[in-house]
Amino acid sequence: MKDRAMKLFFELLKDSKRSDRELAKVLGTSQPTVTRMRNKLVRDGLIQQFSIIPDFQKMGFEIMAISSLKTKISPKSIEKAKQLTISRPNIIFAATAEGMGKNTVLISIHKNYLDYSNFCHDLLQESGDCIESYDSLLISLEGAILKPFSLKYLAELNEASPQTQNVQP
Repeated sequence: MKDRAMKLFFELLKDSKRSDRELAKVLGTSQPTVTRMRNKLVRDGLIQQFSIIPDFQKMGFEIMAISSLKTKISPKSIEKAKQLTISRPNIIFAATAEGMGKNTVLISIHKNYLDYSNFCHDLLQESGDCIESYDSLLISLEGAILKPFSLKYLAELNEASPQTQNVQP
């Protein structure tokens, strides 16, 4: 990726709502060039979507759960797990993983503990015998947040480490 496109990428990580005109000023290029570069980043799949990062607590969520699971691995069970996670909008991330005897991780948000408890019950019941074990770390969204979730930190990392500017993502 060219340096200018990489700079645009990191500027978008900082704040993707900025206009192409504003980004052009920051990058020292024209607005049509920024538009073409942004479109190419999307077309090439480096940017999958433009989205906001909400304040979950202000949305009425009290708990974030990071759950690790030991699941049976087979094409059929992976497809079933994919469908289970897709059907639950409160699961905001799910992937295969490795470590601590687990092979799957889920990140989910919940209105309260009862909502979380019902979520676990339903997930375990609907998964049948695909889930062998399930552990969670519960995070109070009303507690002390030491560093809020944001992708802008990746742009700051890039600015602090010039050697990463030429790395192909």
